[in-house]
Amino acid sequence: MTSGIAYSRALKVRLGPAGVHVFDRRSSLNLLLDELGPPRSMWSLAPRQISVALTNACDLACPYCYAPKSPGRLAADTLLLWLSELDRHGCLGVGFGGGEPTLYRGFTQLCRAVSEQTGLAVTFTTHGHRLDDAMCAELSGVVNFIRVSMDGIGTTYERLRGRRFADLRAALGRVRSVSPFGVNYVVNADTVGMLDAAVDVASEAGAEEFLLLPEQPTDGRAGISGQVASSMRDWVSRYKGPIRLTVSTAGADGLPACAPVPAERPLDAYAHIDARGVLKGSSFDSDGVAIDDDGVLAALRRLRQRSEGQG
Repeated sequence: MTSGIAYSRALKVRLGPAGVHVFDRRSSLNLLLDELGPPRSMWSLAPRQISVALTNACDLACPYCYAPKSPGRLAADTLLLWLSELDRHGCLGVGFGGGEPTLYRGFTQLCRAVSEQTGLAVTFTTHGHRLDDAMCAELSGVVNFIRVSMDGIGTTYERLRGRRFADLRAALGRVRSVSPFGVNYVVNADTVGMLDAAVDVASEAGAEEFLLLPEQPTDGRAGISGQVASSMRDWVSRYKGPIRLTVSTAGADGLPACAPVPAERPLDAYAHIDARGVLKGSSFDSDGVAIDDDGVLAALRRLRQRSEGQG
């Protein structure tokens, strides 16, 4: 076993401070054997999950978007080397984002290469409007989960996202033929009053998860207000909807956020690679450590040392 990781075509095993984590990307099985305590020398070196901004480009202009507006695009061959290294050292899944990942040239080929050449689960977050029948056919059997952004419904969605809501609903119908999917929902003053209706739309489309993303501050916006956050908390406390509800750790503000593996340090659970090849603790961080010829694990060591020094 190499650095706390072993996998066959079916199962992958990750060792860490919480125990032994068994994962099957095909069925989404996650089993934590917390009664086992592997020695520290066998703990996985890579984060459990890595997110990657393939490009900063996007064909929408949502006013609350926090993604960088500077040019940026990762080279596929370099990215495959990084992901293979993370895979060998215990990473379980990669989530592609941006910008809009479906604008990335060769996106479907990249997803297939990662699926075939690594043991990583492949997911991505998208606005959904480029997922036509041809792209969905290429992604079928390749990706393990898709997250579709839907902020508000009807004319509110159309005002915020600049696309027809009917087109989004049609895209959701195509997505369900590719893989299980969830809906990402930015919560702000425009969208908080539509939560019940949005859950109904997501449920009717076959979504398995509804993820609340409290709006984060950007250069031009202050983020979610205290009043809206309070309304969101009240709604969550009453929620009895038909699909799984989750809340982003960013802006959760007292709400129960998902921490699937206890005892993980932040960089054990998750890290982010931006479209310039900079490794960060999260996509919201303003700076990080550039990944150089030494590889992504070397950058991770430097980022951990810097983070611990600051702590």
